[in-house]
Parts: sequence; structure tokens; C-alpha cells
Amino acid sequence: MEYSVSLPRPELIQMADIVARDKGIDKESVLIAMEDAIAKAGRSKYGVEHDVRAHIDRKNGEIKLARYIEVVNDGEVENEITQLPLSLAVKKKPDVQVGEFLIDPLPPIDFGRIAAGTAKQVIMQKVREAERTRQYEEYKDKVGEMINGTVKRMEIGNVIVDLGKAEAIVRRDELIPRETFRTGDRIRAYIMDVRQEIRGPQIFLSRTCPEFMAKLFTQEVPEIYDGIIEIKGVARDPGSRAKMSVISKDPSIDPVGACVGMRGARVQAVVSELQGEKIDIIEFSNDSAAYIVNALAPAEVTKVIMDSDNNHIEVVVPENQLSLAIGRKGQNVRLASQLTGWHIDIVTEAEEAESRQKAIKQRSQMFIDALDVEDVIAHLLVEEGFQSLEDVAYVPLDDLSEIEGFDEELAAELQSRAVRFLERKQAEAATKYQELGLDESLTSFEGIDSDVLVKLGEAGVKTLDDLADLATDELMEIAGEGVYKRSEANDIIMKAREHWFEDEKAETGDTNG
Repeated sequence: MEYSVSLPRPELIQMADIVARDKGIDKESVLIAMEDAIAKAGRSKYGVEHDVRAHIDRKNGEIKLARYIEVVNDGEVENEITQLPLSLAVKKKPDVQVGEFLIDPLPPIDFGRIAAGTAKQVIMQKVREAERTRQYEEYKDKVGEMINGTVKRMEIGNVIVDLGKAEAIVRRDELIPRETFRTGDRIRAYIMDVRQEIRGPQIFLSRTCPEFMAKLFTQEVPEIYDGIIEIKGVARDPGSRAKMSVISKDPSIDPVGACVGMRGARVQAVVSELQGEKIDIIEFSNDSAAYIVNALAPAEVTKVIMDSDNNHIEVVVPENQLSLAIGRKGQNVRLASQLTGWHIDIVTEAEEAESRQKAIKQRSQMFIDALDVEDVIAHLLVEEGFQSLEDVAYVPLDDLSEIEGFDEELAAELQSRAVRFLERKQAEAATKYQELGLDESLTSFEGIDSDVLVKLGEAGVKTLDDLADLATDELMEIAGEGVYKRSEANDIIMKAREHWFEDEKAETGDTNG
């Protein structure tokens, strides 16, 4: 390349070395920033419209300045200052090709006060950009780690943390309630997120997330660090109370005891860091019922009634354990629910007995009315686990005849009555559907019984699309109190919407699912 050359300036190389070490960035990035600054100063002198470029010799600091003119095809010149048609370019350089540049050397710049100031601004801007890139690259892979820093300043309740090579922020809602920090304090936190934003990389820390507590225990308990004990879950009410479940891969090691430590030393170290947060450490179990009972400690549980399909469990406790199981403002049951992933209802033994008796009475009355039998027979059916008329109508006859006090003749008669009742009810429902104008797409939809279908029709819901348009609360209200749980109603609506997605796939030609 042909450049006009200035005298060697080794101080430029030295300056680049100092800035690179001070900012922790690559020396080459600093030199490129200097070249951009010199080029900008050159454009200020020779014309901002020109393509002026600078080069600093990496060994001796010599500055070379030149103007670049791009060679383009005749008739394609868009900028007469930075481009030249091939027919004129060959007069200056016979073998020049389209796409190449003609290089005109320029005299070295004598930096004036303004030019030097401009160059300094450009250099600092480029250095800051390089520093931000370096920070992002360094911390983006550290998400999920715990880090130590120093409080640099406070901003509207947020804590700005000096990490040494970068700044991070602990937002007010990620601080443990009532904890305070002052400038210069040491702080430990969990790296939640690192984002590349216009103003530079933003490093977000947290002291309230469950992962922070898990990391603290990993530091305090060697068995967790070594992988012998595994933390299965953490639920926190920051600054107040927490629950953590652990499991040991070595049968000879007690996971709870290891986390508590000798005289509670290990757990106390974590409690101190978390501003006195009370921590319940429980043993994880693959048996969901046992796990939930453990999670509700210190409350004692009498029995549990599980609904696995809806991830719901009813926990029965003695009257004197109710407040302990629920906890202050529902804290204990809420944390247990977060930890296990189950929706937990707490009831007393008396409430459970009353509820059970009510359900038995309702089912018995249903059998009495539908089968025209005495309450003794109805009660026996309920006690044997028969919950609906369909159970009686379509169960193997032997299952009925084996009930104590029943014989084959009675069993056959009961089954016959159940079938006739269901057929009569189905016929009445079909007539009602017709009167209400219910579409077959709705009446043939599985999962909704005839009584609810009638209620839907009376409410103006007459097609599958009408059902799909309903909100969960609307379906629950139409069906009536106690007919559907929220999860059941939501599942029905989502199932009713499935044909929408299938239609969309057909329209877009997506057959891959």
C-alpha cells in the first residue's frame, strides 16, 4: 500500500499496552480504535465525505494515512467522491479491476487541540465498546453461578455491585426483605441473567431465588459439592422461611444430618447469610405421598387422599395440628406445595369425616332414586366402591353378585335397572339436545355428561366452537358448583380447541405436527 508516513511513534504502542492492561481488553482492539480516531481526524481535515483510512505500524507506531477510492463499472457511480468509473481508473492504474481501491497517500496530520480531542473521544468510545464486549463474553456463561462482589453504590433501593472487571445489579425485589447494604460491604449473590443491551452488558444478581440457597449449601456441605447428596428442590419465602429437599446416593449417609452439620453448624452458616431465614431440610422420596408428608413437617399427618390425574392431594391432620400444617398466613402449606409441585388442601379429621359422609349420602341417594332400591342396598354399593350408575350397569356380573348379601338374581336385576335408567336418560337427553339445537360436534364430545350438556345448551353453548370459546371460569359457572375442578374444566376447553390447531396445520400444509 502507498501511504504517507509519519515519524516512528513508539509511545502509541506503549499507550495501547497500558490501556489494554488497564481495561482488560485486547491490545489489537485498542490499536484499531486509535486508527479509527486518526481516520476521523483525517476526514475532518480533508473532507468528511472522503473515505480516509489510517494504519498504525504495530512495531514502531508509524502512522500512515490514505484516501480510498472504489473502482466501479461505468454508469454505476453512486458517489463521485468515493467511487471512480473503470474507464477513468485504468488511466491511473492500467491493471486495476472493478471492486479494487485506488489509494491516494495523504500527508500526516498535525493534531490540533480539537482534532486531538475528537480522536480521544473516538478512542474512548471504541475502548468502551471493546470492554463491554469482553464483559459480556466473560459473564454470559456464568449464569447460574454464585459470585462475590463489593457494594459500589445504592440506586433507588437497588444495589450496584463491583465484580472487579464489571458492574452488576441486585434489584430491590431480589434483595432479602429488611437487609441493608452500605458502600464497601462484601456481598454474595446468584447470577440470574446476563443481557447485552445498548448501554452495555447488564448482569442481574439475586439473593432471593431458590438457586441462591442451593448454592450456599453446595459451598457449606462437601457431600453436596462432591455429588453424594443431591438437592432435589428448594422453596423460599425470602428472609422468613424455606424448605429444601435432599436425597443421598450413598445409603450410609444421612442427607438431612449432613446438611444440618455438627450442632447445626452448616445450616447455621446458611441461615446467617440469609438474614435468619428458618430452613426446614427434609428427605426427598419418590413416593409422592411420603414426600408431601415430609414437606409438611413439623406437622403430623393422619392420612392423604391423592388425585394423581390433577396433581391434587387432600391431607388430613388432627385438629390440634391444623394451624401448624397451614402455618402463619398459609406459609407452611404454600412452601410445601411449591417444593413438591402438588396442590395441597389441608383438612381436619372431623372435616374429612363429614365430607366423606356427605359424599356417601349423595351417592346412596343417587342409587336409591335411580335403581328404586332400599337404602341398605344403596349403602352396600357405595361401600364396595361403586360411584356411578355406569359402574353398576357395565361391571362384570360376578363383581355385583360377590357383594355380601347379594346373589346372582339380585345382581342381574340391579344391572338391568341401571341399564334401563341410563338408556331412558340418554333418550331424554337426545330429545332435549334436539330441542336446544345442540350440534353433533358438541353432543359427541367425550368428557361431558348429559346434565352438563343440557346446561350448556340452555346457556347458548351449542357447538364445539362455542365450548372452545369459553373461559375456564365460565364453564365452571355453567356446569354448577362442585361439578368440575379448575384443572378439569381447563382440560375440557383445551381439548375442545384441538381441532382449531389441526385446521391451522391443514391450511399451512404443516403435516409434521
